[in-house]
This record gives sequence, C-alpha cells and structure tokens, in this order.
Amino acid sequence: MAHVLLIIEQPGWRQGRSAEQKQLHQQLMENFGGELQARGVLKAAESLLPTHRQALRIETRDGQRRQFDGPFAEAKEMIGGFFLLECSRDEALAIAQACPAAEWATVELRETGVCSES
Repeated sequence: MAHVLLIIEQPGWRQGRSAEQKQLHQQLMENFGGELQARGVLKAAESLLPTHRQALRIETRDGQRRQFDGPFAEAKEMIGGFFLLECSRDEALAIAQACPAAEWATVELRETGVCSES
C-alpha cells in the first residue's frame, strides 16, 4: 500500500530562515529520507521549489485551456516536498509522526489510489 507524506509550508517561510537553519533543516530531512530508504519503505522523495520559482497552474474549463504563471499571491500554504512510501497505514502514520518537518511545517499523510474512488 502506498502513502505520500506532503510537507506543507507557509509561503515565504524558507526565505525567512538563517543560513544555519537552512543547513540544519536540510540535514534533518536528508537523514530522515536516508533512514526511510534504509528501511526499504521509501519509493521517492523530492523537495519542491517555492511557487515563485517557475510554478505554473493549468486548467481547462468549457473546452478552454488556461495557464497561470506563479507566484500565486492567494496561496496560504504551499507543498514544499513529499515522501512516497510503500508500507502499511500504521507504519506510514508512525513515519509521519517522526518526520522532522513537523517542527516547522505541516505533514499531511495521504493514501494513494484510483482517482475514481471516493
């Protein structure tokens, strides 16, 4: 069973950190990812650039495709990265609770599945 941990940040949070904080957070997250990889549950992990860095939104309504370039001023939060895990829900919950990013961001746990399922 696959689960994704979404790291949800406040826009601008990254820019407000000191160089020492940036280095510490990066090391904590790299260590966390390394531990998950060593346990054999990590399928993929990536940090996402802030929405002011070449973010795009695309939508099609009534047959008309529209593209919006960032930054997205209305955003109250942004997805800063993710961890894709292959494990049970209980194990995914324990991993989410141990994620260092919960100290400075919100960690959201989601199960993957078919989009037609409700």
